[in-house]
Amino acid sequence: MNQIAPTPLQSFPVEGMTCASCVRRVEKAIAAVPGVESASVNLATERADVRLAAPATSEAVIAAIKGAGYDVASQTIDLGVEGMTCASCVSRVEKAIVAVPGVVAAAVNLATERAAVKLIAGTPLSSIEAAIREAGYEPRRLDHVDPQAHQVAKDEEYRKLKRDFIIAAIFTLPLFVMEMGAHLIPAVGHWLHGLDRFKLYVFYFGLASIVQFGPGLRFYRKGVPNLLKLTPDMNSLVVLGSTAAWGYSVVATFWPSLLPAGTANVYYEASAVIVTLILLGRLLEARAKGRTSAAVAKLVGLQAKSARVERDGVIVELPLDQVVAGDVVQVRPGDRLAVDGVVVAGHSFVDEAMITGEPVPVAKEPGAEVVGGTINKTGSFTYRATKVGADTLLAQIIRMVEQAQGAKLPIQALVDRITAWFVPAVMAVAALTFLVWLIFGPAPALTFGLVNAVAVLIIACPCAMGLATPTSIMVGTGRAAELGVLFRKGEALQGLRDVQVVAVDKTGTLTEGRPELTDFEVNGLPPDEALALIASVESPSEHPIAAAIVSAAKAKGIAVPAVEGFEAIPGFGARGRVSGQEVAVGADRYMVKLGLDVSSFAATAERLGNEGKTPLYAAIDGRLAAIIAVADPMKPTTPAAIAALHAMGLKVAMITGDNRRTAQAIARRLGIDEVVAEVLPEGKVEAIARLKAQGRLAFVGDGINDAPALAAADVGIAIGTGTDIAIESADVVLMSGDLRGVPTAIGLSQAVIRNIKENLFWAFAYNVLLIPVAAGVLYPVNGTLLSPMIGAGAMALSSVFVVSNALRLRGYRPREERS
Repeated sequence: MNQIAPTPLQSFPVEGMTCASCVRRVEKAIAAVPGVESASVNLATERADVRLAAPATSEAVIAAIKGAGYDVASQTIDLGVEGMTCASCVSRVEKAIVAVPGVVAAAVNLATERAAVKLIAGTPLSSIEAAIREAGYEPRRLDHVDPQAHQVAKDEEYRKLKRDFIIAAIFTLPLFVMEMGAHLIPAVGHWLHGLDRFKLYVFYFGLASIVQFGPGLRFYRKGVPNLLKLTPDMNSLVVLGSTAAWGYSVVATFWPSLLPAGTANVYYEASAVIVTLILLGRLLEARAKGRTSAAVAKLVGLQAKSARVERDGVIVELPLDQVVAGDVVQVRPGDRLAVDGVVVAGHSFVDEAMITGEPVPVAKEPGAEVVGGTINKTGSFTYRATKVGADTLLAQIIRMVEQAQGAKLPIQALVDRITAWFVPAVMAVAALTFLVWLIFGPAPALTFGLVNAVAVLIIACPCAMGLATPTSIMVGTGRAAELGVLFRKGEALQGLRDVQVVAVDKTGTLTEGRPELTDFEVNGLPPDEALALIASVESPSEHPIAAAIVSAAKAKGIAVPAVEGFEAIPGFGARGRVSGQEVAVGADRYMVKLGLDVSSFAATAERLGNEGKTPLYAAIDGRLAAIIAVADPMKPTTPAAIAALHAMGLKVAMITGDNRRTAQAIARRLGIDEVVAEVLPEGKVEAIARLKAQGRLAFVGDGINDAPALAAADVGIAIGTGTDIAIESADVVLMSGDLRGVPTAIGLSQAVIRNIKENLFWAFAYNVLLIPVAAGVLYPVNGTLLSPMIGAGAMALSSVFVVSNALRLRGYRPREERS
């Protein structure tokens, strides 16, 4: 049965979000677009990940985001298109371009041979060019698109925020010093009382108004439209609180007779300080949030800026985006490799620590694979580019990290439900506070009601709730990437924390995956003749055991004749005709299937199994002819990895196709708790289902023949093989192939979820405790009231605390490094 392909996931950079209610609003707006299957908005990354199906389009999603009061960074670029001859060519090119994720619209002109492409900022131009080539035409660059456009925009926004804060601080300081000085320093109070009250208030009015409608105008631009749409956000709360304080003060200054006797007080310093402190909080928050994406920025920094490419027999230096698959690239000592490829000439040593985590440079000779972003050490060589642009390993890694960082964990669902009604609820509490103080409060009741209502509006902080989860995910997945652990799916961060059983494949996971022939015992044939026949049957096979047998024959100088009628029987062995003789090689179950009795080799098989070696058998012309022992060397880091998992209180199981005796010998050596042996490839899923009855299970495999098992586990962890990490069935990929990455991933998962819970506790506890205090519930008990200025400072600091707490994850170290 054909599998239905998943609908494409597209990412939109959303500008203007400031709190969790913004996230909720954008998600609801996108979800309302017909054809949208799912929408996940992340406040920390400022991106919306949307799954689109017909009739939904990128343009419709962008329109929905803009309709909600936010913006999507986009740009229009012009590309030349060569080879078009008619209107159908135009249609074909347009369809190819629009199908590229990130493209909003495309208009192709046959006369000018140009395509005007509207795309979301950050969409790689190389992917659009590749689509045009795939459609049968040749793209030609006309303009240069800055891939860092979004970051440039964020830097500009940070500069504007800093400017606004400085202006606000300059005009707020005299207000604050004079008003607070009057309360704290008697001499200042006497001096102020001696001044003309109206002139003093007019001076205050001037300072506060500059702050309110200068730097504070940014809150009005977002908050007022959202209020009018009845979808208030954090900006709306700031607008209501600061405007109430400023507006009341204006009435008290210019029309005091409109207010009850004794209530004509001014709160200009409160309105100005509120705006200034919240700007300070957002400035600190923006700075801290910039550090949360440091891991991706570091990965992006590994990309070379240019490459020395052979064109028409001459070496020329080209920008990275002009390198195409098939180009021959020259690498000199100290160069950073531009793209992925295969060495064609020369030899050197390449530092691949960014991929494998191994500090020792790897020798590279003709035929060896090289990876873009790695660093050449001593020699020089040329290589043919095989993957460029978005297809390179480094681009895959960056994409995986970004996707994981943008994920929304199940733990976020509670936050989403609360933030859906949080801001309206705060406004209701503020209104109720005002009414209660007005009706039941002591004189001047109006003043008390106003101040406490403003304090409620200002103290509330949905920002902290919205940032609690995504910032931890961003920092955690970024740190994981630095440690060689790629979370392909952010949900695995939460899933791994609760794992109780870790099941591991043997070959290529616990072992090196490069078996060696260790024992060879024959029955009635010369050893070299038998080995030649057996190696001939194994030569077409790609199985590591087959490779070990063929290598052993070649090492002895034995000629390996051609095989006819080769047939591989998965889970059993292989057969074929060699020099007129029928040869079958495989496990004992294969011999039984052929009707052969293996008891004559029983003692040898028992000895080999007890030594942890895999016994195989060979039959020639229907007679049992030999027993072969192949041993796969254990990875040197495997014992430490198993010990680390046990130290975390986890049960470890091994699933293998090896015979039971061999598997149990290996398990005894490593201290593995449970063995599931003699499992055929299709039986791994059933074995995992049985093991899951013991608790939440993670399965670790090499990702090549373990795809069903990886998908069946609660969390699938694939062992990467340096250059082959894009394993679709896995939730987590270990780039280095080191099993110690498993306890690292689990430990990091536990640390991230713990960090998220700390953030959520702070965000919720802060609001639950301080909103009632701001409303004045403690006033009847001990006379405590919360100043709106203190509320503004506390609100600003709450977001900074959440982001700063998440940043602690950057210092996470694996358990073995801490001991």
